[in-house]
Amino acid sequence: MADKMKAVVKTRPELGGELLERPLPKIAPDQVLVKVRATSICGTDVHIYKWDAWAANRIGEKRLPQIMGHEVAGEVVEVGGHVKRVKVGDYISAETHIYDPGDLTALLGQLHIGDHMKILGVDCDGAFAEYFAVPESVCWINDASIPPELATIQEPLGNAVYTVLGEDFDVAGKTVVILGDGPAALLAAGVARVCGMAKIFIVGKYEFNLKIAQTMGADFPLYANKDDVDRVAFVKDHTYGAGADIVLDMAGSPQALTEGFKMLRRGGRFSASGIAADSPTLIDYNRRLLRRGPQGRSRDGVRRGEREHAADRVQQRHRLQGRPDPRHQRPAHVRHLVPGAQPAGHRPPRHPPGDHPHVQPRGLREGLRRHAGPSAPVGQGGPVP
Repeated sequence: MADKMKAVVKTRPELGGELLERPLPKIAPDQVLVKVRATSICGTDVHIYKWDAWAANRIGEKRLPQIMGHEVAGEVVEVGGHVKRVKVGDYISAETHIYDPGDLTALLGQLHIGDHMKILGVDCDGAFAEYFAVPESVCWINDASIPPELATIQEPLGNAVYTVLGEDFDVAGKTVVILGDGPAALLAAGVARVCGMAKIFIVGKYEFNLKIAQTMGADFPLYANKDDVDRVAFVKDHTYGAGADIVLDMAGSPQALTEGFKMLRRGGRFSASGIAADSPTLIDYNRRLLRRGPQGRSRDGVRRGEREHAADRVQQRHRLQGRPDPRHQRPAHVRHLVPGAQPAGHRPPRHPPGDHPHVQPRGLREGLRRHAGPSAPVGQGGPVP
């Protein structure tokens, strides 16, 4: 095995990243070395790539340079001396919360929210590379029937499953608003449909993504950046004037937060999953929280391993019929992630104008497909012929 590898590295506190040659990771006794078979781009990676306020505060310049990426599937090629469960040849995805067993929360069974918990690709080197190292404790062994391009999205699919289902899994027959049209939001639309939710509204910015949301199962796609429809009134008009039973914020924007609480019925559930680029975000505390009795939860409430377990079961049972569009798949060493990083003489595949998946967030994992019945045209309420 060579002692060098290619990796996408965040080197400076500014827009961009670089494709560099890096030393092959040396594993600790409790770690495994994984050869990457597929990776996917999370909204967190976009924050880091742009180096917005969230990335600057969460990571900081002192931690750079650092390899990006955390959504991944690969094959274990080496194990440390203390590793017992995982073996060479295992096909794994990474549960990205690397917990510290000494944290109080870890001792109480909440391994995912400790003071010293690290996230792959955020607090330490990540998986946008030919190889990466992680502790055995965060290795999720995949069923061989799940292809790498789907195994790599176990984490965002797990987030979508957990955000949709909540603590009690009581969602069948209920109405839901999904705020955002990124990959996790699109997956949430598919999960909501699989789980038998009665009406699925999704609010986003991009026509391409909202059309995918319809194929995933959304009934009512609405534009967040157009005034063609009063979104709050539309949701209430289609929920007997009460508002939706469940609102999922998967955008993290002030507009999503403000409108989301207005769309939520009294006593409904509001689940927060999106990352705000700039925080804090203010809401009308008295009117939207104190007087309406919403139930709240956040993405970080997902217990370690639960989302991967749920996502794994959904995929194994072929309930969510998603597949990445071949136009938007890349070799495992992600050489097309960083503009200008292609080898000399290399010509990247063609994409529709303005639709390169690694330039605009709207293109990320945008090829997920699921056949569904007729649904509303983007921004309107009538059925598609």
